[in-house]
Amino acid sequence: MAGTDLKKKREIQFSKFPPGQVPEAADDLQRLDAVAIQPKYDKRSLGVSYDLKDHTLRELDEHLVDKGYHLDNTLMSKLTRALIYYVEDTQLHNLGAPEKRLKRSTSEGYVQAWEQHPHGDHDDTPLEWREYK
Repeated sequence: MAGTDLKKKREIQFSKFPPGQVPEAADDLQRLDAVAIQPKYDKRSLGVSYDLKDHTLRELDEHLVDKGYHLDNTLMSKLTRALIYYVEDTQLHNLGAPEKRLKRSTSEGYVQAWEQHPHGDHDDTPLEWREYK
């Protein structure tokens, strides 16, 4: 049963403007591995099927937004997306799956540079200047 729980069928709803996003977004998502796409032109949406071990809805949505597509932002759509994101994140957490990181943090460069620095109390200011009152 756990194997079938990981197979997801979701619907990604697009906003009315700009028109014509569905066919372009379908072409874009079909380039991803392990994602099945079914355009629903009359509903301005895409049916997507994927395995949770490969993708999450958050990942697919963020991919589309990064490419410039406009998702439906009605309250119901936002609530539905938030609930699905939460459920999928919880499922992955319960499976012990490592957290997927889509974007490398800009602070990682600083962290790596800091790790190369000698640590400890390192202040080049002369002692008499530090204690000057």
